[in-house]
Amino acid sequence: MSHPPEEAPFPPGPPPHPLGDPLVRREGREKVTGTARYAAEHTPDGCAYAWPVPATVVRGRITELDTGAALALPGVIAVLTHENAPRLAPTGDPTLALLQEDRVPHRGWYVALAVADTLEAARDAAEAVHVSYATEPHDVTLTADHPRLYVPAEVFGGPGARERGDFDMAFAAAPATVDVTYTVPPLHNHPMEPHAATALWTHGHLTVHDSSQGATRVREDLAALFKLGQDQITVHSEHVGGGFGSKGTPRPQVVLAAMAARHTGRPVKLALPRRHLPAVVGHRAPTLHRVRLGAGPDGVITALAHEIVTHTSTVAEFVEQAAMPARIMYTSPHSRTVHRLAALDVPTPSWMRAPGEAPGMYALESAVDELAVVLDLDPIDLRIRNEPGTEPDTGRPFSSRHLVDCLRAGAARFGWSSRDPRPAVRRQGDLLLGTGVAAATYPVQISATDAEAHAAADGTFRVRVNATDIGTGARTVLAQIAAAALGAPADRVRVEIGSSDLPPAVLAGGSTGTASWGWAVHKACTVLLARLREHRGPLPAEGVTVTEDTRRETEQPSPYSRHAFGAVFAEVQVDTRTGEVRVRRLLGQYAAGHILNPRTARSQFVGGMVMGLGMALTEDSALDPVYGDFTARDLAAYHVPACADVPAIEAHWLDEEDPHLNPMGSKGIGEIGIVGTPAAIGNAVWHATGVRLRDLPLTPDRILTARAVPLT
Repeated sequence: MSHPPEEAPFPPGPPPHPLGDPLVRREGREKVTGTARYAAEHTPDGCAYAWPVPATVVRGRITELDTGAALALPGVIAVLTHENAPRLAPTGDPTLALLQEDRVPHRGWYVALAVADTLEAARDAAEAVHVSYATEPHDVTLTADHPRLYVPAEVFGGPGARERGDFDMAFAAAPATVDVTYTVPPLHNHPMEPHAATALWTHGHLTVHDSSQGATRVREDLAALFKLGQDQITVHSEHVGGGFGSKGTPRPQVVLAAMAARHTGRPVKLALPRRHLPAVVGHRAPTLHRVRLGAGPDGVITALAHEIVTHTSTVAEFVEQAAMPARIMYTSPHSRTVHRLAALDVPTPSWMRAPGEAPGMYALESAVDELAVVLDLDPIDLRIRNEPGTEPDTGRPFSSRHLVDCLRAGAARFGWSSRDPRPAVRRQGDLLLGTGVAAATYPVQISATDAEAHAAADGTFRVRVNATDIGTGARTVLAQIAAAALGAPADRVRVEIGSSDLPPAVLAGGSTGTASWGWAVHKACTVLLARLREHRGPLPAEGVTVTEDTRRETEQPSPYSRHAFGAVFAEVQVDTRTGEVRVRRLLGQYAAGHILNPRTARSQFVGGMVMGLGMALTEDSALDPVYGDFTARDLAAYHVPACADVPAIEAHWLDEEDPHLNPMGSKGIGEIGIVGTPAAIGNAVWHATGVRLRDLPLTPDRILTARAVPLT
């Protein structure tokens, strides 16, 4: 439901412009020809190579470090340990306190770093380091009744627990109820480009090329760690080959590379081995969900509870805020949403695409589908009946909410009306066929950013902002935003991003990038255009430059509940002999503000849906209770979707008008694609088989052993 303002806060823009056109991404040719340079591809003269040594115990202390054999190998320069590594100052991120003490908080924690003339020599040296430990009892197993569970005071976006009305009374009185549990295992980001950094100290100035989603944040943390002024550090993140959240904050490679470069006096390059990543760059924590829904005969939900249990580490607290979506999705006068957390001897979890929303909406949307079965209602109709007029948790009006429109438009495109609601009735030989639907949502988040706009004497323009392009086409879209504000063709606008020497900007994460960077670019270009209109005569040789920021515009919380919404439809086949699930069709219908570039937007929607397919069917990990490490540590064991797994995928959107966002009217789109997809696939598997599986991923063994309607 939309609530239009009395008057729009942003004036109408200049004449027609390329904002909204499907322009080809600017760096595309560089990437396909191999000339785009990533962090590990910068090799200064005299560059050395590093290889880290992970702890082989779950918990304890180092009692002996023998580096003699390693240092005796040809080409080895140094081995850094807690005994000789540069001392670091404390920061707000304890995961970066590397090689500072003898404590081992989890398996895989780095205890040494070998540096050598070649990568091979560094690897051999790391293997030659001998470490002895005094081990301590450990606990890496999450259970729903773990004795050390606690409710955190805050999670990202709100309090750890929230209750409205009298849930227990309303649920007990409801004529129709669902009380179900779901599990989502640990998941890993595994971007194509490894976490890598190249560091160089020159006359006290630190320069690093880092695979990061935000060079501004990396510079801030390095300045704190090494007790430097921020003007003494330059961080470049020009091209980044994916991150999905795992590069959202500084990771060990950049700190270790800088430490090694300072210690040896040489440039040092470090690319973390893929098998190390699950333990040192974050992961999506496992979540155990209990969802309870109570409704009347008319299908209107009267009681809603979503309670989750998850883990964090003993190093730093991170909460997968999976109960948050339940606070905004459906009518719920009596509601309970609770996060419970156990600090275990595990690697520190962190951001992974749509943190909270991806696992939380899997559980909630699966439970809504189960309620539809209990009520004998179409699952789309049930969702429409529970469409709230305002945000249930706070009563705030939505800036725009077109979930119902997405459900109806998506259903029409998908052919939902011909669906037989009975489960396990469509069959083609040994294959059972089914269809499912789920809603999706993701919050709008905008952060303060600085941007510079420059008009040159030759009639061209330059925009500078420390944005990061993690494969989303940020350069292209920012050029379109600038061209729109200036009323100029996009090919006359040059964009510089990816360096901390540029005006500071928020990192690329949380679907905040384009909305935040674009607002600052729009503001700078608007002010520049006004100055150009006031100018008389030719521009000076040095041109005209304007720098603006959006601190004033973003410092006050919005009076509106601002979210993107969508609906995902899936058709699956289930092989009754093998239990294999294959997705035949995926269709996503979204309402995410004004789409600034359809070409890059479709790529983001489809990419998110593919990642959701992996979450539903193939991606799985677990912590070994004895050895404390992840059982799936590489792409041979952790199965991400391949081309053969990806069906025909469609992404569509409504061009939503929302004046309460930013001058472009845009919402983030990088994460909403993953959110509804796992539940849509899971609901389709139930429709195909009559088997309700509540543990991801939906693997053949689980299909074949489920205690439900026989598949044959």
